[in-house]
Amino acid sequence: MNDHTRINFFASSPEPCGYLEDRQAISAFANPYVDMDAETYNELIQFGFRRSGGYLYRPHCPGCKACISIRVRCEEYEPSRNDRRNLKRNADITVQTAPAKFFEEHFELYRRYVNARHADGSMANPSRSDYHRFLICDWAETRFIEFRQGRRLLGVAVTDVTESGLSAVYTFFDPEEGSRSLGHFAILRQIEMAREQGYPYLYLGYWIRECDKMNYKSRYRPSEIFIDDQWVEMAD
Repeated sequence: MNDHTRINFFASSPEPCGYLEDRQAISAFANPYVDMDAETYNELIQFGFRRSGGYLYRPHCPGCKACISIRVRCEEYEPSRNDRRNLKRNADITVQTAPAKFFEEHFELYRRYVNARHADGSMANPSRSDYHRFLICDWAETRFIEFRQGRRLLGVAVTDVTESGLSAVYTFFDPEEGSRSLGHFAILRQIEMAREQGYPYLYLGYWIRECDKMNYKSRYRPSEIFIDDQWVEMAD
């Protein structure tokens, strides 16, 4: 996108918040009719935006600032005792990168994961087109990071590459392998990849203090949160 292109933003219609009860959620979307590119994505992700399919958005809820963008400072990250236990538990897993395109094997694992974790939500019973619209984008540099035990696919971390860091778009894994804590393992391996490849940050999306299922994002320190349009260190 060149310097003369103006990006307009549009607000979504209100809908029930998926994280906090009795609240309505509204998102601000970058104009979907403007050709997006990696450079603009890199700029917007530093202002708290996320990618969903080919759309860039961030929460824009009147009277509520609960959703806070968070990113890990990867070069300074030191694995905790719990991290080391997780890596040891999953030492039999091999990590490899696949092209960012549709694979039936990925989709079947995604479908199982969603139906186990989000059976009562809008993501339940996804179609192949739902999966494609959510995760695959032709203008982003995306990696599908596979976690395998032998030939068996255990998980996939969909990860975008931007100039300022890696972005953990979405991770799905075998719902029957709960003891492995594969979501935690995926973040640790993404932090490691960022360090190895010279990227300063891993963007983890939105952290919500009042939401128990989002609290895990605050365990990865040092990290920064986006408050009042600037990144500040997350306090202990």
